[in-house]
Amino acid sequence: MSSMPLEPPTYLSSLQNNIRARPIPWEGAVRAGNITDDHLKKIKAVDKVRKEQRCQTAESDLSGYVNLLAGSPDTKSVLDLASKRSDIVQYILVLAADLINDVPSLSSALIAHPDPYRPFLPLLRHSTNADDPIPLLTSTFLTNLVSISLATSSKPTARDDVALPQLYTYLSTLTQNQDSGLQDIGVQELSALLRTSRSREIFWKERTKTIDPLMEILRAATGNKDGSSSTNLAGNSRAIDPGLAGGVGLQLLYRVLLVIWQLSFEGSLVGDGLQNDHEIIQLYTHLLRLSPKEKTTRLLLATLYNLLSSNRTTLLPIAVFVRLPVLLINLSGRHLTDPDLLEDLKSLSEMLDEYTKTQTTFDQYAAELQSGHLRWSPPHRNPTFWKDNARRILDDANGALPRKLAEILSKSWDNDKQVLAIGCNDVGHLVKALPERRAQLEKLGLKARVMELMADKDEAVRWESLRAVGEWLRYTFDS
Repeated sequence: MSSMPLEPPTYLSSLQNNIRARPIPWEGAVRAGNITDDHLKKIKAVDKVRKEQRCQTAESDLSGYVNLLAGSPDTKSVLDLASKRSDIVQYILVLAADLINDVPSLSSALIAHPDPYRPFLPLLRHSTNADDPIPLLTSTFLTNLVSISLATSSKPTARDDVALPQLYTYLSTLTQNQDSGLQDIGVQELSALLRTSRSREIFWKERTKTIDPLMEILRAATGNKDGSSSTNLAGNSRAIDPGLAGGVGLQLLYRVLLVIWQLSFEGSLVGDGLQNDHEIIQLYTHLLRLSPKEKTTRLLLATLYNLLSSNRTTLLPIAVFVRLPVLLINLSGRHLTDPDLLEDLKSLSEMLDEYTKTQTTFDQYAAELQSGHLRWSPPHRNPTFWKDNARRILDDANGALPRKLAEILSKSWDNDKQVLAIGCNDVGHLVKALPERRAQLEKLGLKARVMELMADKDEAVRWESLRAVGEWLRYTFDS
């Protein structure tokens, strides 16, 4: 699937243009020792000239321009020497980005340098002030250069393995910024880096920094931040297009979905983690209902396909439980034209149809438990279901289901007390069907929890917990 071409964020282009237009007292900088005379000659030869002349000049002295930006064993880079002059540092960062964009051979020569990122990486930590342009301009240059390195290196390189975590850390501060313009820059630069399996693996390894803020944006797009931080996703003076619930613009939504789609190519690595940490199947099913454009629908379907096809055993039951097959039928009835979207819709529907044909009532109950949320579906109230399936529930996958039930009941569910009532109902049925297995349930803390819920404020929770405790007491004095 080809991705939509992305324009440079307006705020970044404006900042770069302002810096290009600033006068720099270069001769005074040479006298003060902030740059060398050789630095100045090289800068003036490619600064404020036509692209063709810049290319010709840089290509005729590639080693000289590599040394200007990255330094050599004998000379400091211009950034090292001018480190105390923020105006010069900003100017060089913009010029460096222009050079590697305009002169591909210079990018290749820089990547061949023993340590091309060394003068730049410390500038990502220049300050924690979001208005400081130096870290932002540094991330733009490094994102471009590291992306080229990733695309041209046949194997992972030590330089990229060192640079990527630092870049991800900085870009993730942008994705958490209250300014949607900065969020947009952060997300777009993350996307540029996720072009190889290795860069995606490192992104996943740093997931508390990288993925959590993106999921907060997606939850906000559904109109529910779900207890997340108070980040104002509506943005302000640099805000991009307004649009969805939570103030998430369509372009920002698209770019976040693009990043998660790129990550989903490591489906077997990330699928279960995304579900456990973020309930991604439920979230993406909800976003599919709200998706305002075919381009966002396309990314949602493609990501779901990658994740479900790589994690069929764990994720397909959840997809069925949250009624994704019904939603896909509704989508098929729309007038959709994107060929990639239609292909993914067909593949996803066929995968789910094949799975649902083999699904039993036990599978439905297990899927509901694994989803992390309970509703009054038919099995809960059916004595025959518990008589036939209680032992399998306790034994399947080494007791995974009762552990999941204990995990669900351990939460407060302040916004959905019904979950606690249903959980207590299930505990009571398990004890009634298999009283000899009470110790297994007690070891998981289920007896203590249902007794605690007898004092809950919700009447339905109190009633179901009382019934569950009653089943326990029925056997307390048995020999």
